[in-house]
Amino acid sequence: MSHPSRASLIRRLWPLVALCLGVTAIVAVASLGGEELQVTITEMLIRLTVVVGIYVFIGNSGILSFGHIGFMCIGAYAAAWATVDPTWKQMMLTGLPDWLQEGQFGFLPAVAGGGLLAGLVALVLGSAIMRLSGIAGSIATFAFLAIVNSVYSNWESVTAGTSSIIGVPTVVGPWVAWAFAIGALVLAHLFQVSRFGLMLRASRDDEVAAKSSAVAVIKVRLIAFVVSAIMVGVGGALYGHFLGILTADTFYLSLTFVTLAMLVVGGVGSLAGAVIGVVVVTVVVEVLRHMEAGLTVGGTNIHLPQGSQEIGLGIVMALIMIFRPSGLTRGREIPWPFIAAGARRKPQMVRMG
Repeated sequence: MSHPSRASLIRRLWPLVALCLGVTAIVAVASLGGEELQVTITEMLIRLTVVVGIYVFIGNSGILSFGHIGFMCIGAYAAAWATVDPTWKQMMLTGLPDWLQEGQFGFLPAVAGGGLLAGLVALVLGSAIMRLSGIAGSIATFAFLAIVNSVYSNWESVTAGTSSIIGVPTVVGPWVAWAFAIGALVLAHLFQVSRFGLMLRASRDDEVAAKSSAVAVIKVRLIAFVVSAIMVGVGGALYGHFLGILTADTFYLSLTFVTLAMLVVGGVGSLAGAVIGVVVVTVVVEVLRHMEAGLTVGGTNIHLPQGSQEIGLGIVMALIMIFRPSGLTRGREIPWPFIAAGARRKPQMVRMG
């Protein structure tokens, strides 16, 4: 059996390489700007990590999940428990285990712990939910989100309840967020080209045919669910160390709506769609946010009412669903650009008779 040529390998890796180069270029340009731009780019990259994680499950399985921001919440709080000052934890978070109250860990172990805890919860939860399909599975994931929000809002001895966990080290900047975003892109690409990704997409396209071909549908769904939860949990840990303060309501309906909008706008069916959706929605939201605060254009002050971000995002989603239901990328990855002009034109079939 012949091994694939180097040119063939590069061509197969091109969609991933193109996305990584694009994200790197955005960060490089933003690093030359002011602090406000760098904060915006950092938040965009964290959301990119989260949306790519969500894509691993939704894009490959075809099951719409409303609950992944719950994993983001789990990861954020777990990482905060590990890095917040022990004196504050012993006063405010008396329900934590002694080793966690008295210890203070580094950033990377905290992020890893947040991702692993989210993955463990996904393994337990997914064992039941992955047996459901369609709207039943989506409703179950939404119920999980509501449960997480209720628990974290009321478990005062562990999460500080409706108060906030403060003093989380703000160590995440543009290049730290970039490193994790690139890692998320690589992991998502490796999953979708693996045999598990191929089997999962087969079950998405035709579950009956996949089962008849000996695909263990529940198993591959569960694997994707756990991998996706770990990535989203890592994104939550990054978000906590970006904000420096945590409240449970941060990880609820508003963030769920924004992240799903990013995936839908870009295109649920491709990794490129996840990345492009994050960039486009971030630009739209930032423009509307500045207009809400008051923006002067050509001597005219534009001042939109509060809530315009959500309205504008809803309009963008509606237009996408009407004119391009499969998203801006139409569910396709970034094509290989170095194709001869004649090869781009497919030969047409001539019908005889």
